[in-house]
Amino acid sequence: MDVIHPFLFLQFFRELLSPLGKYTTESGIDAIAYTWLVMAILVILAFIVKTGMKRIPGKFQNFMELFIGAIEKMIVDNMGERGKAFFPLIATLAFFILTSNLIGLIPGCYPPTANLNTTVACAIIVFVTTHIVGIKQHGIKYVKHFLGPVWWLAPFMFFVEIIGHLSRPLSLSFRLFGNMNGHELILIIFFTLAPFLVPLPMMLMGVLIAFLQSFVFMLLATIYIQGSLEESH
Repeated sequence: MDVIHPFLFLQFFRELLSPLGKYTTESGIDAIAYTWLVMAILVILAFIVKTGMKRIPGKFQNFMELFIGAIEKMIVDNMGERGKAFFPLIATLAFFILTSNLIGLIPGCYPPTANLNTTVACAIIVFVTTHIVGIKQHGIKYVKHFLGPVWWLAPFMFFVEIIGHLSRPLSLSFRLFGNMNGHELILIIFFTLAPFLVPLPMMLMGVLIAFLQSFVFMLLATIYIQGSLEESH
């Protein structure tokens, strides 16, 4: 379902980006506008963190170090030390998805992850990276990952594995999109029918969903890449 917001702070982008209307929906244009806003926020945040680093960290630096350390620990726990090579990709996805999720809790803002175009793009990045890493790690032997452990079942297992791998970007994108789009729809309904009942319970649920969906996407991306690095059985 395409959720259309009655008012957005960046609503003027609908007119500015109206030529894209033949290629995407109105919410797709909103997603593009707020994707650029999320990217600007992350660039500014990175600049503030970099220029404000101190030997004795303050509260903000402590929070960022804790958050980044948690991501690194999750990657190392699942992939070992070699997983650190993929930290920039996975951490970038985590920050982008989390910020995109949280920005939807601000009245007048649209979360880019509530649009399927955004979530599919993130899922395709993970999908392509997974197989590039697998081919780079194993070469032609990477095809063994699709043949299964029993040689006489290899033709059947090949099609099963192909379907399984193709379903990964679908599950990644639709899970994130479904949760964020559903939450946006619920917020719009509550703001319309009972605006004074929304703030506390709905905002707390929104924060929980934002962090949970970011973690699930990041964890699955880590698991998929780790699977491509392992030797076939």
